[in-house]
Amino acid sequence: MTKTTVPMIGGCRCGKVRFRVDAPPLLAMVCHCTGCQRMTGSAFSTSIAVPTSSFAITQGEAVIGGLHGDQARHHHCDWCKSWLFTRIEPDFGFVNVRASVLDDASWFAPFIETYTDEAFPWAKTGATHSYAQFPPMEAYQALIAEYAVLAD
Repeated sequence: MTKTTVPMIGGCRCGKVRFRVDAPPLLAMVCHCTGCQRMTGSAFSTSIAVPTSSFAITQGEAVIGGLHGDQARHHHCDWCKSWLFTRIEPDFGFVNVRASVLDDASWFAPFIETYTDEAFPWAKTGATHSYAQFPPMEAYQALIAEYAVLAD
């Protein structure tokens, strides 16, 4: 695993929305669910969980798209429709930023993969941990601790 450097900068395809992350990721993930497949037009979505306090939009404004629910909300550029990040309500202390919209995602490698029960059979990621759906809530603290050791 290549070490990340902060700040991490990124943005949408057209450049109208830009953001900054000032802390290393808590986790690096891919999700194989059919919703992510449809949103990305690919086999899975990539994301990094970053502390909420470390994430800031520095240019433009993101709009809600994809999931508009009470709990999960996907945020996009209103112009090019790039899927940028997901916020969970209530705030659990993190934002899921799409790794694919970072200016430099060359370091990204998935540590966990979720919804493997909906994965294409050929879509193999090499993630350290795989889950048929999401990990149980009680597993996240240990996963974050393990990832921090690997990423250091």
